Amino acid sequence: MASTPPIIARSGNARPNAPSPPAQAPLTLDLLTHVLSRTLFHPFLAALLPLCLRALAAPYTSTSFILTSAFAIGVCLYRVLQGVNTRLAYGAPRKISWADEVVVITGGVGGLGGCLAEIFALRGVGVAVLDVEVAPRWAQAEGLAKGPADGEEEEGVRYYYCDVGDYEQVERMWVRIVKDVGTPTVLINNAAVVNAKGLMEQSGEEVERTFRINTLSHYHLNKLFLRPVLEKLSHGGTIVTVSSVLGHLGAAHLSAYTASKAALLAYHASLTSELASEAPQVKTILVAPGQLDTQMFGNIKLRGWSRNFFGPVAGAGEVAIKIVEMIDRGEGGVVSEPAYARWIAWLGVLPVGLQRMAKSWAGTDDAFAGDVRKSSKDAG
Repeated sequence: MASTPPIIARSGNARPNAPSPPAQAPLTLDLLTHVLSRTLFHPFLAALLPLCLRALAAPYTSTSFILTSAFAIGVCLYRVLQGVNTRLAYGAPRKISWADEVVVITGGVGGLGGCLAEIFALRGVGVAVLDVEVAPRWAQAEGLAKGPADGEEEEGVRYYYCDVGDYEQVERMWVRIVKDVGTPTVLINNAAVVNAKGLMEQSGEEVERTFRINTLSHYHLNKLFLRPVLEKLSHGGTIVTVSSVLGHLGAAHLSAYTASKAALLAYHASLTSELASEAPQVKTILVAPGQLDTQMFGNIKLRGWSRNFFGPVAGAGEVAIKIVEMIDRGEGGVVSEPAYARWIAWLGVLPVGLQRMAKSWAGTDDAFAGDVRKSSKDAG
C-alpha cells in the first residue's frame, strides 16, 4: 500500500544541475521581441525609414512617407516616455560606487542567488551569502562539510550558515557580516522553499516554514538593512525582492508557495511607496520571473511547441545580469523574464472563465499534480 507522499521541497539555494544549452536556441517570443526591439523598433532604425524615402525623392505628402514618419515618431516617443515613467515612478537614480558597496544575498549558494554572487564577486564587490546549504561549524568539526563552509571566503564570496526564517540566527549573522565584510548597501532577498503538496496534505509547520522563509524573512532582513542605511549612509542602498510570476497566477498544489510570493508583491508595493516619501535614496527592485533553469522547478516541463514559444524557461544567468544592470544604474524598477511574465498581471482583467482556459492551456495546474502523484507511486 502506498504511503503518504513525501514533501517535495526544492530550494532556490541548491546548486543547479542544468543541462547543456542546445547548439541552436529555439524560436521563442522573447527571442522575437529581442530582435525586433533592436531592429525595426529601434529609434535609430525607425527614423531611417522616412529618411530613406526622402532620399528616393518620395514627396512629403505621400502615404508611405507619412506612415513611416508616424511610425518613427511613435517608436521614439515610446522610448522617451519609458524613461520619464521610470523617473516618475522611482525617482532619480542613486550614485553607485562599487568600491563602497557591500552585497548580501540570501539563498546564494546556487541558482539565481549563486549567479548574482558570482557576478558581484567578479567586480570585486564585498559579497556575503546567507544560506542553509552552507556547511555549519559543527559539520566542519566532524569532517562532514560539503561545499562552502560557514565563515569562509571562496572566490570573493563569504558564506554564512543561516536559516533566514529564524530571526535570532539572522541577527547573529548580520553582526558577523558587518564585522567581516562591512555595512551592507545592497540586500537581495532571494531565499525560498517550495512544497508541492495538496492543501489537505500540508502540515501547519510546513505552511508556517514556507511563510517564514519566503515572506517574513524579508521583514526581518529589511529592518536590519535599513537602520544603518538611513542613519549613516548618505548614498543610500538597494533592496531587491525576489517574488514569482506564480504570485499572480496561483497554481494547484502550491497554495503556500504562491500565497507567500503573492504577499511579496503587495509588500514590495507598500515598501516602495513608503521609501519613496521617507527615504528616496533607497531604491527597490522587484524580481518576478517565470520558470528558471534551476533545481527548484527543474523537473517541470512545458508541453508542445506553442507553450515553449510563449512560456520558455528563463536562464538564471540572464535574469541575474538584468538585476545587476539595474543596480549598477542606481535605479529602482521591475525585472520580469521571460516576456509573458511582464504581461501576466493583465490576465486578471479577463473574465474568470477565460482565465481558467488560459491556465488549462498553459498546464500550470497539472504540473505539480503529476509531480505529487509520481512521488506517491515511488513511495509505495
